[in-house]
Amino acid sequence: MDVEKFKRLPVLGIMRGVDIESVEPLVETSVSAGLKTIEITMNTRGAAALIAKAVSSAGKRLMVGAGTVLSVKSLEIAMDAGATFIVTPVLVEDVMKYCVKNKIPVFPGALSVQEIYNAWNAGATMVKVFPSGSFGPKYFKEIKGPFNDIDLLACGGVTPENMKEYFTCGAGAVAFGESVFKREWLKSKDFKSIGEAIGRYVTGFNKVALDLTESKR
Repeated sequence: MDVEKFKRLPVLGIMRGVDIESVEPLVETSVSAGLKTIEITMNTRGAAALIAKAVSSAGKRLMVGAGTVLSVKSLEIAMDAGATFIVTPVLVEDVMKYCVKNKIPVFPGALSVQEIYNAWNAGATMVKVFPSGSFGPKYFKEIKGPFNDIDLLACGGVTPENMKEYFTCGAGAVAFGESVFKREWLKSKDFKSIGEAIGRYVTGFNKVALDLTESKR
């Protein structure tokens, strides 16, 4: 994963519960909508094959990572499949140590101030604050007060409409999952609706980036 590239479009799509037949069209849909980074969760059936398929379909057009990684064994399976970054729901110490030692970008999940600090101190690329929606954007402003050097990724409850507030309050990146990769859309292969939803996030961030740049002038 090119972390600097991710920070230029810090929007992460989380795919959970997808099937192998949908991977290629989902990759094409994501690329067409302007997305640059996706993760496939390891608690999805056949996750390794899904990651490998996504990597081969995407080439260099998408950065593909593995989410819900809870053990080094799961991490190794994901990396063997071609994942280039790791996301965990909580701080998993042996996974963190492996990633830091091997210079693998890693995004551990945390919520409390102590958890966020511990995750960052352990070597996180960014700390995934989840579930962000339960506390809202202002929580990020509070965290960034004493910890302005910690990079935070908002996950859960982020919409194209409230995205600007998250970034304004200190989030460095945002993620979306089932609000876009809806079960009913996946089941019906409604890639058009999925693409339109992804596009709203990408367009939303581009507008946020422009607004924030102009506000600094």
